[in-house]
Amino acid sequence: MGHIANAKEEVYRALAERLSKNPVGVSVNDTLMNILHRLYTESEAQVAGNFPMTPVTLERIATITGIKENKLKEILDSMAGKGLVLDIPRRNTVYYMLAPMVVGFFEYTFMRTREEVNMKELAELFEAYFQDPGAMAELSGGDTKIFRTLVYENLISAAVETEVLSYERASELIRHSGGGALSMCSCRHKASHMGKACNAPLDVCTSLGKTASEWLVRRGLGRHATVDELLRVLDQTERIGLVHLCDNVFNKPAYICHCCGCCCTLLRATRESGKKMAHPSNFMPELDIKRCINCGACVDSCHVRAITMRDAGNGEERPAVDRELCLGCGVCVPACPNGSLTMTRRPVLYVPPKSGMEKIALIAREKGRFDM
Repeated sequence: MGHIANAKEEVYRALAERLSKNPVGVSVNDTLMNILHRLYTESEAQVAGNFPMTPVTLERIATITGIKENKLKEILDSMAGKGLVLDIPRRNTVYYMLAPMVVGFFEYTFMRTREEVNMKELAELFEAYFQDPGAMAELSGGDTKIFRTLVYENLISAAVETEVLSYERASELIRHSGGGALSMCSCRHKASHMGKACNAPLDVCTSLGKTASEWLVRRGLGRHATVDELLRVLDQTERIGLVHLCDNVFNKPAYICHCCGCCCTLLRATRESGKKMAHPSNFMPELDIKRCINCGACVDSCHVRAITMRDAGNGEERPAVDRELCLGCGVCVPACPNGSLTMTRRPVLYVPPKSGMEKIALIAREKGRFDM
């Protein structure tokens, strides 16, 4: 029976190797293999391990795998229902794309409650996986990040108001999207299964536009939301001091996450490693020393520990901003009881990739994966 077990393991190993080839790939280790065994059936793993890098039709996958189309359609429907594959209608056909881990089947696994899998066990496995240095290297990538940070708009001073571009404003991104969907925050949901979740709201994960939201709603991963609903979520999450992380593209971003440093995988990794996992906004806090009362409220508010109390040279400690680590989110400004913090422009303006395709191509090239 050993050869049967070995053959099965090779199927899952091929799947892991295929996932590792994505621009945002995976770290192939024992924890990953345990995750894959729990999420994919053997037949699903076999199909997934043979998936091309670009979206393809059912007919093309059938040719590659040698599986008859009617049987293959059943397998792909099952995978799409679990968020392992994206099935996207285009004109008169459907294109299938293998979901990466991030943004992909990690989020889709925890965007809803499920009874057919042990969610606590999966939460613990993903928690262990994301502690792996190789996994963090995949998420942090090179110069191009998966996410970028959006500043709190009400903190933008009148002096630069007219210079702020639409891609820097969360409210404009939401209005231009025409609406979208709201889903359960995957990171906070994962943390809840381990008894570690904070009190921040769960149903705030924002998908923008028809393409992103239609698939999530169709697959039971979210509900339709109007522009007004999404704007209310934006206001709600700012009032409680969450960080807005956005799809790192200029045109038509697909999502905005409202994140906390205790549950969010990226913010926690930034805080613990001292390396940014998302692009900062084009703003950063400036401290008015004369108004600062050295209370440390800004330090407590920062989700990534970019503000710390340091020796001011006179026997007192004063807040200091780590400009390399700061995400420019603006959470610290309203936390200050004395109004000693304001958001100012960074000296170098960051302009994100134009589209998701350009972003993925840049990440792939930076990692030497493939040329898109």
